[in-house]
Amino acid sequence: MNVMSVSQVTQYIKTLLDGDELLADLWVEGEVSNFSRASSGHCYFTLKDAESELRCVMWRHQVGRLLRLPVQGDWVEAHGYISVYERGGAYQLYTDLLEFGGVGARWREFQRLKERLEAEGLFDAARKRPLPKWPRRIGVVTSPTGAAFQDILNVLRARYPLVEVVLSPSLVQGEEAPEALVEAIG
Repeated sequence: MNVMSVSQVTQYIKTLLDGDELLADLWVEGEVSNFSRASSGHCYFTLKDAESELRCVMWRHQVGRLLRLPVQGDWVEAHGYISVYERGGAYQLYTDLLEFGGVGARWREFQRLKERLEAEGLFDAARKRPLPKWPRRIGVVTSPTGAAFQDILNVLRARYPLVEVVLSPSLVQGEEAPEALVEAIG
C-alpha cells in the first residue's frame, strides 16, 4: 500500500492538470458571482452556470488590461488555464482575458424575483420589525448533519453562549431543497 501525504496528492493532481493540453488554453463561459478585488490588485470571482461553479483568479497585471471590472451577474467568456492552488487544494481558472457578453440568466432571474417581491410589498420598511439587540432564541434552517450547522453553533457558543438555538431541519441542496426549505420555515 502506497500512503501519500496531502501535499503529495495535491502536487500529483496539479501535475496531471498542468499537463493536460485542453486545460492549458481554454475559454469558459459563465455568470460572474462573488467578485472581489484584493488590496494587491488581484481579482477573485466565481463563474457559474445552471449546474456548476468554477473559481477564478486574475492577477493584477492582467486586470489592468480590462476596460472595466466585472460585476455580479455579468455573463463573460474567460480565457486562461486550469491549475491547482496547492495551499488550498482547489483547482481554479487562472484568467488572463475576459470578454463581456451581457447579464447572465441567473442574475436576470434574481432581479425578476426581487422586483416581484418588491411589488408585493415584502421589502417595505413598514413591514419590518425591529430585531432585539440580544435575542434569546435564534432559529436555524439547515441540514442537522452539515458543517454549516456546526459552524453556527461554534460561533454562537464563543460569542453569545446564552442564546437558545432552535433547529428546523431541512435539505439544503438538490432539486427538493427549495420546497423543503419553505416547509422548514413555515
